Amino acid sequence: MGAVRKIKHISKSIPTIEGAGVHLKRAFGFNESPSLDPFLLLDDFHSDNPKYYLAGFPWHPHRGIETITYMLHGEVEHGDSLGNGGVIRSGDVQWMTAGSGIIHQEMPKSNHKDSLLWGFQLWANLPASQKMMDPRYRDVKREQIPEVNLNNDVKVRIICGEINGTKGPVKDIVIDPEYLDITIQPNSEFIHPVKIGHTIFAYVIEGKGYFDQNQNKLIDAENLVIFENGDEVRIKTIDDNVRFLLISGKPIGEPVAWYGPIVMNTQEELRIAFEEYRNGSFIKHKKSIFQTEGASYYKK
Repeated sequence: MGAVRKIKHISKSIPTIEGAGVHLKRAFGFNESPSLDPFLLLDDFHSDNPKYYLAGFPWHPHRGIETITYMLHGEVEHGDSLGNGGVIRSGDVQWMTAGSGIIHQEMPKSNHKDSLLWGFQLWANLPASQKMMDPRYRDVKREQIPEVNLNNDVKVRIICGEINGTKGPVKDIVIDPEYLDITIQPNSEFIHPVKIGHTIFAYVIEGKGYFDQNQNKLIDAENLVIFENGDEVRIKTIDDNVRFLLISGKPIGEPVAWYGPIVMNTQEELRIAFEEYRNGSFIKHKKSIFQTEGASYYKK
C-alpha cells in the first residue's frame, strides 16, 4: 500500500473579470502560486451569457510561461504575432509555450443555437534555463486524447500522463506534468500512483466526492484541492458522481518575478521584458513551432 496523499488545503474558486471583460472564476493565482510550484494560475470560464465572454482576451504578450487551454464546450479562436491561428473546440487542448515572447489573442466565438462556453486555462512556469526558448504551440484535437474506462466505474481523459499503459498525446514538457480529466461513478473509488515530490491538485468540475482516505469532507464543484506529499491519491464517491481535473508537475524551486502576463526570475528581467514590449523588440523569433495532429512544422 502506498503513502496516500492527504488534503493540505481546500478553497473555493473566486469570481473575477479578466481580458476585455470576461467573467470567470479563479481557482488560484498570484497569492496561492508559491505553494503550487510549478503552477501559477488556473481559471475556470463557464457561462451561457455571451455578454460575459465575447469581449475575450485581445492582443497581449506572454514570456517565461506555458498556457494550457482545455475546452469542455464552445469555441475559442486564437491568433498570434507570428502568424499562427486556429480554433480550440469542445474537447480540444492548446498547450502554448510562450518562451522568449509571443503576442497573441484568444477570442470566444458566438453560437446562437448554443451559447454555453466552458473551459479552463492553466499557467505553468518555465525554469530559468527555458524561459527564453523558442515559442511553440501544441494543438491537440478531441479525437487525439485517449479515454480509458476502469471497471466501468471511472472514466479518464488523458491529456498528458499515463493510466494503465495508455499515454496522453502531450509529451516532452519540462515540468513533467500529468493532466487528467476524471469522472467517477457513484459508490466507486479511483486510486492513482503519483510521483513523490511533485505538486498535485484537483479541481472539481461537477458532482462531489471524498478526496482522501479519511473521508472527512465531501468536496463539490468549483473547489480546489491541494494535496500533501505521498505516492498515490484516492478519491471516492458515495451517492453522487464526481468529475474533476487532476494535475501534477515537478516543482522548479526558483525565484518568481511576476507581473501580469509575464513571469521571469528577477525584477530586472521583468523590467527588460516590458521595456522591450513598449519599444517593439519583444519578439525574439520570427517563427514559432506549431504542432498539430502529431506533426510539427514552422509558420512565419
